Amino acid sequence: MISFEKLGYFLPQGFLFSGVSLQINRGDKIGLVGKNGAGKSTLLRLLTGQTAPSEGKIHLPKDCRLGFLSQDIKIETELSVFSFLEQSNPDLNRLKNRLEVINEDLTIRTDYESQSYLNLLDELAECNEAFQIHDGYNWEEKIMSVLEGLGFSKENVHRPLSTFSGGWKMRAELARILVNEPDVLLLDEPTNHLDILSIAWLENYLQRFLGAVILISHDRLFLDNVTKRTLEITLGKILDYPFGYSKYKERRAEESERLENAKKQQDKEIKQTEMLIEKFRAKQSKAAFAQSLIKKLDKTERIEIENDSYAGMRVRFPLSVQPGKWVLNMDGVGKSYETTLFHSVSISVGRGEKIALLGPNGVGKSSLLKVIMNQIEYDGSVEYGHNVSIGYFAQDQAEKLDPNRTIFETVDHVAKGEIRLQMRSLLGTFLFSGEDIHKKVGVLSGGERTRLALCQMLLSPSNFLILDEPTNHLDIPSKEILKNALVNYEGTFLIVSHDREFLSGLTNRIWDIENQGLKIHHFELDEYLKYKTPSEVKETVKKAATDPKTAVTQTVPKVDREREKKLQKTEQQIEATEIKIKDLEVVIADTSYEAENYASLLNEYQDLKSTLEQLMDQWEKLAV
Repeated sequence: MISFEKLGYFLPQGFLFSGVSLQINRGDKIGLVGKNGAGKSTLLRLLTGQTAPSEGKIHLPKDCRLGFLSQDIKIETELSVFSFLEQSNPDLNRLKNRLEVINEDLTIRTDYESQSYLNLLDELAECNEAFQIHDGYNWEEKIMSVLEGLGFSKENVHRPLSTFSGGWKMRAELARILVNEPDVLLLDEPTNHLDILSIAWLENYLQRFLGAVILISHDRLFLDNVTKRTLEITLGKILDYPFGYSKYKERRAEESERLENAKKQQDKEIKQTEMLIEKFRAKQSKAAFAQSLIKKLDKTERIEIENDSYAGMRVRFPLSVQPGKWVLNMDGVGKSYETTLFHSVSISVGRGEKIALLGPNGVGKSSLLKVIMNQIEYDGSVEYGHNVSIGYFAQDQAEKLDPNRTIFETVDHVAKGEIRLQMRSLLGTFLFSGEDIHKKVGVLSGGERTRLALCQMLLSPSNFLILDEPTNHLDIPSKEILKNALVNYEGTFLIVSHDREFLSGLTNRIWDIENQGLKIHHFELDEYLKYKTPSEVKETVKKAATDPKTAVTQTVPKVDREREKKLQKTEQQIEATEIKIKDLEVVIADTSYEAENYASLLNEYQDLKSTLEQLMDQWEKLAV
């Protein structure tokens, strides 16, 4: 479907990547990974044509439709959410408007026998057929199905989009992309502003989506459940692995270990060669030998290894003092703005409880945490237990940092006592070392700011952590380190997060804000998700993603019988080839990188991919 021909992109400091040649085929579900700044978002912009490559080309099929969800969404409209989607398809709008004009014209004309009247009837039939092909008669139903799946209530879809927050605007933009059924979905952090149930809905949708998906995400479980192929941008190259994220990480670790051993051996040989050169270059009888060694050294291709910045990162939240048997008591707590978020919440939190506070966006999770912190007015009473010391991480904690302070000044401002002697070591633990500690906060990325805000928390020992979306902007390794710190935390915590992998196995209680009340669940996260996903939503997801009309629309015009036979045969070959590719992916996944047949299996895999590409080209020609 899409091919890269020696693609490269250059920045003043050097190439992000160069000489990249690969293919992306119909049905590929690809996870795009790499360190922050490696060029993941840049690659998506190259695909859309928003950014031009420094070298090479990207070949897209004729009329290939791309749906691109970027992190920088700017929507300026007074349309309602529903109208924003309803008016987003120019072909449907044109056909709908023309049908209205024709029908109105037919009601007032009386020249039934004239040629122009008959021509109008023919055009009406053609427009109706085209409208049906574009699924126009199910358009409103499809829009509502996607909007509800992404968390919009039936009442809210008729509110002006301008009245929604940036997160909800992102959902509306994602809905607009999905209902218009592109051939390729390019999604840059699509789960950032989704709640757990919406993430599950999107995951199911993408699993059944018939087109290609290229996905950037810091949600490990989402990547594992959606993707079957991983592209990693590293050291100026793009590495291609026929696995989902977790399997890719295993293979990547094996490769890194092998490369590290090979580099050690190479470094040893280089050092020996340099010693020989130094020994013989001054001797006239050995000068020619020394020159040959120098040439050999110059031709040696040095093995490069990307450093794992997180390898030594270990974080522990220190416990201040042991509190009493209970740390928090709420009695008749309620909070209302224009509407009631929750009311009559009465509950006690015991020492050592690990609680996840869940619920769709907008139900009042952050407000409940602010109530507990006495940051906003509320009904009822909130009391802390004996010796309770709270560490609070607000949802906008990273944004609250002073952009004019340096990293060191930021932690120095809150550090007290003997901990000040360990500040450089502590900053190093959070990957801020050397000259980095003198950077201004204003130039840091979202992930770096979040790490710095978490570092601040360590400087104030606590026994009750209240964390509101602490994983926002953190990459997968950082989230794993934070999770490990919370698993080993000896105190109590209450956490809001929509990352299922992060929450899994972390908590022993789930608080759920539902119908303006607080429900307590004692089961695991997976059981909670099954409990919260109604059967009608599951059916909607299944129907929306498996119905050819709601997947990738491939319109096949009328063709003669011979052509139709060839078309059917090609479709069968495509299906058979796709099955072979999937079977081979399983074999490769179970084969050791060092196995003798590993290289031949990869060659066979690439051959099948090329065959599939040729069959797809053939199908497109026959379907024209």
